[in-house]
Amino acid sequence: MHKKYLIIAALLGAVSVALGAFAAHGLKKIATEQIITVFETGVKYQFYHVFALIAVGVLYQQFTNKFIKNAGLFFILGIILFSGSLYLHTLKEIKNIPSLSWVVFITPLGGISFIIGWILLALGIKK
Repeated sequence: MHKKYLIIAALLGAVSVALGAFAAHGLKKIATEQIITVFETGVKYQFYHVFALIAVGVLYQQFTNKFIKNAGLFFILGIILFSGSLYLHTLKEIKNIPSLSWVVFITPLGGISFIIGWILLALGIKK
């Protein structure tokens, strides 16, 4: 078991629920439907990868190798880059902050991080 990954997953899960509640209640008062959809996509992918990180934390006990460990790192990186960039994009749109226009270029890096995490997970289990 990789206790740090399990703790991080639990905390990121709590943040996911809080952000989802914010999207459902507070964000609807200040954002367009399109921006809410962007924000909710970030929450969804964060929550999906919380479960992936829990799997890594549990599987690490049986499959202790660098692939499994690195899969967890890439899932965390993906959450930060993918979901984080969508949250920043939402902020940019709501507050009209043109200086945050660069965040759209970060989102694909987060998606690639998720893909690498899944591939590393598969390699780690196979090894």
